[in-house]
This record gives sequence, C-alpha cells and structure tokens, in this order.
Amino acid sequence: MPDRTVFFISDGTGITAETFGNAILAQFETQMRHVRLPFIDTADKAHQVVRQINHVAITEGKRPIVFTTLVNDEVREVISKGCRGMLLDMFSTFVNPLEDELGIKSNHRIGRFSDISKSQSYTDRIEAINFSLAHDDGQSNLDLEKSDVILVGVSRSGKTPTSLYLAMQYGLKASNYPLIPEDFERKQLPSALLPHRQKIFGLTIQPERLSEIRNERRPNSKYASLENCRHEVAEAESMMRRSGIRWLSSTTKSIEEIATTILQEIQPDRLSY
Repeated sequence: MPDRTVFFISDGTGITAETFGNAILAQFETQMRHVRLPFIDTADKAHQVVRQINHVAITEGKRPIVFTTLVNDEVREVISKGCRGMLLDMFSTFVNPLEDELGIKSNHRIGRFSDISKSQSYTDRIEAINFSLAHDDGQSNLDLEKSDVILVGVSRSGKTPTSLYLAMQYGLKASNYPLIPEDFERKQLPSALLPHRQKIFGLTIQPERLSEIRNERRPNSKYASLENCRHEVAEAESMMRRSGIRWLSSTTKSIEEIATTILQEIQPDRLSY
C-alpha cells in the first residue's frame, strides 16, 4: 500500500511537475499514491485543490507531498497559504533566483503548450510521429532515406515504444524493422535497409525476459518459447555484429535511457538545443 499521497499541481498539463517530482521521489524507497491536477488556473480551482489536499492530510494522518508549477500569483497564494501538505513550489525555487541572476523578469507563460500553434518544433514532432507510425514494424519501405534512425531487433525487444518516444520527445523520424527467421536464414539484414546502414541502431533483450513478454501476447506458443527466444536473440546479435551495427540490450533500461543512448550515437546534435 502507498505510504502517502503526492500531488502534482499545474496551470498547464502537469507533465513538467510530475516529471520533475518523480525524478526526485525516485531517490527514496517508498510507495506513494500519485495525483496529477492539471489546468489549475483560477482561484476557485485552487480552493478546490486546497480542500482535496487537506482532506487527504486528515484521512491519512500524514502531510501529502505537493509539487507545483504555478505561474499565476493569486493561484499560488491560495495554495501556499491554505494547503496542509509539504509544498515544493518549483517556480519560486528556480524562476525567482534566475530572474535575479539574469536581471530580467520571466514571461510567466502558463503551460508548455500555450502558444503551440506558433511552434515549428511542435509541427516537426507531429510530422515525426506520423512518419514513425507509418514505418512501424517494417510496414513501409517508402522514404526510408528520410529516417533519422532505423531501429532493428527481434519482435518485442522495444523498437516501437522507443521509435514513438524519439518522435514525440525529439521530433526524430524513426523507422523500425523486426528481424525475422527469414533474415537469419539469409544471414543478412533486410535488403531495404542496406543503403541506410549508418542510420541503423539495434536493440536486443535477454531471452528469458523476451519469453515473458511474448507469453503475455501468445501464451504457450513456439513464438514465446524460451528455446526459440534464445535462438532468435543469438541470431540477431550475431547479425548485428557482422554488420557492424551499434546496439544495446533493452532488458534493464528505460525507454528514456535507450533513446538517450541512440541520440548520443546517431544524432548527438539533438541533445543540444
């Protein structure tokens, strides 16, 4: 059971507050019930939030942890004065000292996506997501030269979620191809990929973990058997070594770690912006 409740409060989507808060909470061996409260942009909504936090404080007998990224001063004041939680206001912690250091006032823009229609980076990300969906799991060979990265690996090794994360987070056009028994018999990569070798990055996975994942999809099948998983993983890793492809194991790595490693290897400029 969760030890206590943590709130993530924002006048935008709450993604920044939750991401930052989770990074901090990950340092502690404790379970918490997470509550994200987005679009808290009026005093009335702030009062409702205060009542919710204080109710939790009374019923649980412990102060909730409250992460906020609130720009509106009136909303911030309602929560800071009224709530009985441990308040961690990220804007006052970081923005105010930066204003002093830089000698300028922040623009107090509410939400990361408030002026999204003017953002070229957002348009690029949407285009990248559509491209990655169209080129998922080897569906299309069209426009492969437009790919920023091409992921290869056995089925269920993490190619699709990594491709979509690269597209959504960094605007990369990511294609992915499964390595299948026919490729292992030919002892070479799919022919459509050969002209784009420099863009290819491989994912592998421990056979035991692969078998677990596949059994959730096709229980008791040859596809999910440990023997078959060991064979496919061994063949895929041998092929990547022969082809000189950079690769890593996704077994114990998060999507974020995998994507960052790929960026370092193939698109290091995307880590600077």
